[in-house]
Amino acid sequence: MDLDELRTLLARHVRPDGSTAIDGVLISKVERPEPPSPSMSGTVLAVIAQGTKRLALGERVYEYRAGQYLVASVDLPVTGHFIEVSPQCPALGFGLTLEASAVAELLLRAAPGDVPRADGRAAPGIAVSDAPDELLDAVVRLLRLLDQPRDRAVLAPLIKREIVWRLITGAQGGVVRQLGLADSNLSHVARAVRWIRDHYAEAFRVEDVARLSGMSVSAFHRNFQAVTAMTPIQFQKQIRLQEARLLLATGPHDITGVGHRVGYDSPSQFSREYRRQFGVPPSQDAARLRTPMPALP
Repeated sequence: MDLDELRTLLARHVRPDGSTAIDGVLISKVERPEPPSPSMSGTVLAVIAQGTKRLALGERVYEYRAGQYLVASVDLPVTGHFIEVSPQCPALGFGLTLEASAVAELLLRAAPGDVPRADGRAAPGIAVSDAPDELLDAVVRLLRLLDQPRDRAVLAPLIKREIVWRLITGAQGGVVRQLGLADSNLSHVARAVRWIRDHYAEAFRVEDVARLSGMSVSAFHRNFQAVTAMTPIQFQKQIRLQEARLLLATGPHDITGVGHRVGYDSPSQFSREYRRQFGVPPSQDAARLRTPMPALP
């Protein structure tokens, strides 16, 4: 395994915002345990070089640690945090945004028999596996280009394609391959996910969203839950509450107004569901979110 060099490269090139000089490549460094926080997963490959991360999607909980990777093939509302970290031993992670077009191109180029046939069932939108040496080697070679500006523009796209190919043909290839198949069940679910995200404050009928996604109601329910671990209504609630938390952290102190803005007509229902999701009522959480974090010693 190339974990030692991977850790060295990540620690050397980490930036406060997580960005790098290579498009689509992110580096994370966390030096202390933090409470679980909600976010959207993105369509991403995440490799852990040091530390352990725990991620919750609906009722599913994923945990991955050094030498393991996570892939997300749909942009899903998750809650996650790093554990077992300290300033002396921070968590270090590599991220690569996965593009449907890149997956589709490789699937078209593959020779017959090089890629396993899909079984027609929707795979979960998130999966975790041990990282094979070939994948870690490609990640390390990609990160080395951060020290090689002359080679970066030519070689980075090639190595990123290699990484995607390793994913397509790896243990979680079924999850990744769906991302590039226009007629896959995942693509239909992703269409519904995007619609709900764009219209999260609106009431909707599941039948209408199923029709929009191109599925029967029964198939839509089955595949949506397989991918997201939630019903469409539960998914909408997750998006509403995450948006509310963002508004409370950066916007007005009007709790009732925030609840109404994200789609809640009842202030009591908003407060009750917010507390169930984040452990504290919205007013208390808003005060906590606006309090600056103490600096590390």
